Amino acid sequence: MARPSKAPERRAELVAAARHTVVERGVLNLKLRDVADHAGMSPGSLLYYYPSLSDLLEDVQQEAVERFCVAREAAVAAEADPRARMRAMIGSGLPNGKNDELCVLLYELGTIARREPAYAARHIALYERQVRGYVGILEAGAATGIFDLTDDPVTIARNLVTLEDGYGLHLTQAVPPLDRSVAEAMVLSYARVSTRCSLEDPA
Repeated sequence: MARPSKAPERRAELVAAARHTVVERGVLNLKLRDVADHAGMSPGSLLYYYPSLSDLLEDVQQEAVERFCVAREAAVAAEADPRARMRAMIGSGLPNGKNDELCVLLYELGTIARREPAYAARHIALYERQVRGYVGILEAGAATGIFDLTDDPVTIARNLVTLEDGYGLHLTQAVPPLDRSVAEAMVLSYARVSTRCSLEDPA
C-alpha cells in the first residue's frame, strides 16, 4: 500500500517560509534561495514542489487574502447592530503598525500586481470582497433607518476601502507619519459623514 504523499504538507511549510521571508526582506530582489534557506532545504528541492518563486508567492498571496478577509468577516459577524458592525469592519481593516505581519505581507505582494495579471486578479478579488462587506453593512443600516446615506452604498464602500488602503500604507512604513488611532479616527470620520450617523451605540 502506497504511503500518503507529503507534498501538501511540504507545500504548506514552504508557503509559511515564504510568508516570513517576504515580511522580513520584502519582495524587492527576493530570491528563491532566500526562501529555501528559511525552509532549510536546497533551491533544487524547493523547485520539486513549486516550479518558480512566482508560483510559490501566488499561493502565499492567496492564503494571505483569505486569512485577512475571513478575520474581517468574523469581526463583523460578531456584532448585530449596524453601528457596531461598521466600527468592527473599520477596526479590522487597518494594520496594527509597521510590524503587522499580515498587512505588510499583503502590501508587499500587492506591488507585484502592477506587473503580473494573476496577482492583480487576486488583488482585485480582495478589494471587491471588502467592498461587498461594507455594502452589506451600509444597506442594512439604511434599511433599518439607522443610516441616512449621502451616496449609493457601493460608492461609499469603495471610498472606505480606499481610505483603509491609503492609511494602511502609511502605517506600515519604516517611520509611520501617523499612528493607528489617528488613521482609524479618520476613516470613522468619513463613515459618520457618509452615513449621517454618529456610529455610537444607542443609549
